[in-house]
Order: sequence, then C-alpha cells, then structure tokens
Amino acid sequence: MIGRFGGAPIVVRPGWLLATVLLAVVSAPIARAVLPGVSEVGAYVVGFGFGFLLLASVLVHELAHAWVARRRGVTVRQVVLTLVGGHTEMADSGSPTTGALVAVAGPLANVALAALGWLGFQLTQPGPFSGVDRGALHAAFGVLAYSNALVAAFNLLPGLPMDGGWILEAIVWRLTGRRNTGTRAAAYVGRVVAVGLLVGAVGVPLARSAEPDLTAVLWSAVIGVTLWTSAGGFLRLAAWRDAVAGIDLVRLARPVALTGARTLAELPPRGHDVAIPVVVADGRLRGYVDPGALAAVPAGQWPVTPVDAVLVPLPAQAWVDGTLTGAAALAAVGEVARSTPVMAVRDADGAVVGLLRYADLVEALRRTR
Repeated sequence: MIGRFGGAPIVVRPGWLLATVLLAVVSAPIARAVLPGVSEVGAYVVGFGFGFLLLASVLVHELAHAWVARRRGVTVRQVVLTLVGGHTEMADSGSPTTGALVAVAGPLANVALAALGWLGFQLTQPGPFSGVDRGALHAAFGVLAYSNALVAAFNLLPGLPMDGGWILEAIVWRLTGRRNTGTRAAAYVGRVVAVGLLVGAVGVPLARSAEPDLTAVLWSAVIGVTLWTSAGGFLRLAAWRDAVAGIDLVRLARPVALTGARTLAELPPRGHDVAIPVVVADGRLRGYVDPGALAAVPAGQWPVTPVDAVLVPLPAQAWVDGTLTGAAALAAVGEVARSTPVMAVRDADGAVVGLLRYADLVEALRRTR
C-alpha cells in the first residue's frame, strides 16, 4: 500500500513495478534516438521515467474513477495497480447514470493529461541551442500526450471490461430497463474487441505486404486473452444475477407437516410429498424430525418414544420471510444461516409453509453457473 484516497487504500502489486521496468527497457532505445546527446545509462534513466510517467497516468485514471464514485455515493474499497494497468474496487453503482459517470471519468482524466502533455510539448520545442535537458523535457511531454491519448482511446473501446464497456452497459441498461441485457451486450462486444486486437496485429501488416511485428502480436495475444477471459466472467455474473433475481424461497423449501405430537406414534403420516414433521408447541417452532433417526426407531417403540428423541431443535430466529425474493431473500437466508443451516419459511401471515436448507439454496444457485 502506497497511500489512501478518501480512506480507500492504494495498493501496488509487484507486477506494476515489473511493468515499469519493461517499459523502461522498451523506451531506452527510443530515448537514445530522440536525444542524441544522452548516454546509454541516461537513456535507461529517461526510459524508466517514461515508463513511470505512463503508469502514473494509469493511477490518475483510477483515482478519477474513485473520485466520481465517492461523489455519487458509491463506496470505494481500494485502488489497485497491476501488471496490465489497474482497477478500482467499489460497490455496485446502483443506476445506469452513476455507472456511466464513473466509467467515463477515467478516460476523461487521461484526455486532460494528454492535453496538458500536448501543451507542454508545444512550449518546449527544441531550438538550435537546446540541450539534452530541454530535449528530455520535450520528449517527456510528448510521451505524456501520446500515452494518455492511447490509454483514453483504448479504455473507450465499447466492450467489457474496458470503461467503454461499462458505458455501453449503462446505455443498454437505460434503454431496456434490464441491467443484465446491458452486461451481456457489453461482454460480447468485449470478446469481439479481444479477437479484433489479434486480427489487427496480424492482418493489418499482412494486408500491407509486411511482416507482423512479433512484439505487437504477443502483446495483442496477451491483452486479447485477458479481455476474453474477463468478458466470460461478466457473462457468468449476468447469469448469477438472473439466478438471484429468480430466488423463490417457498419453491425451494421442503414441504412440512405441522404437529404438536409428543410421541412418535402421534406424528402425522408422511404422504407422497415426503413432508417433514415440524413440531410446534404453544405457537413456537421447536424443531423438525430427523427422518434418519425416525427410521432407526422400531415401530413397536413409537408409542413410548418421545418426539424429542428424534427432534433436531431450531433456534427461535430460525425462520425467513417467504415473500422475499431476489437479493433480499438471499441476504435474509444468509443472515439466518449464521446460526442454523436449516430454517422455516413463513408466508405473509406468519404460517410455516416449508423447511429450507441453506445448502439447497446454494446448490440451486450453483446449477445456474
């Protein structure tokens, strides 16, 4: 962690430092070309500065996301700088407008830095008496302008996980009223972009009867695989949201037969739906009969065997409102599951309509992924 922004930690992964070194190595030959008077060591120093400048622009990009998110009331958890750039971890935007504003903030910050770099580039044009220092400053402004324009343009590509993808998601969300429609549209466009990058790196040079640049092809492949994989994650997220929205606690609950029986012989017979006897005393849910334990008791002993011998007790708070749906239902079940993995499902009148196992809900959601 290198600091905080509005209380959120700014975390630098080792890959970010590696990226700085790689950019320095790539930039050093360029520095020697544009700065004839610089030494070899000086070229690497300048290259390192160029690399650091580019990645610092990524930090400004992420901080812009974080700043707008906070202004819109969205909780920012942390800002992370990685090998392939960075990302801002935050709570859900909650609306297409907020999502679009947060997404566009990063590229706009890069556009502002590009404009600043272009202005500095113009003001530091080397003259006949300019030295290496002035030339280095001129080149630095050029790198600032070019790199930020490139970062802004790349991030505005209309596919997830780029910022343009979030903007596209927000637009489709606003037009259709369905967020998942926007997520899926932006994710599929993101996969088109992923393939397009590699096709462009190979196809454009071949169309010009030139050899594709190996470095460009490798970078396009790495970025393309990353984008394709990330887009797949968003498609799974959309499926998860659909599954959560479709949660029906009453449907997931196992049927029950309410009883106040004191001995096993007084238990109601289980029908074809294999209802689980739930014991209620004085209006309070006491627990449910364990089918395995019940089957282990010989039928001849049922009249003298108390229900408590096969009863799995439930705490007083072991119930959930069956009228809840979607994320609210998931949150309610998760809260009760902290104290018991099995809970009663009640209808609007408070009557027990079924017995829900937390594992059944988890399995139902898992089957959708």
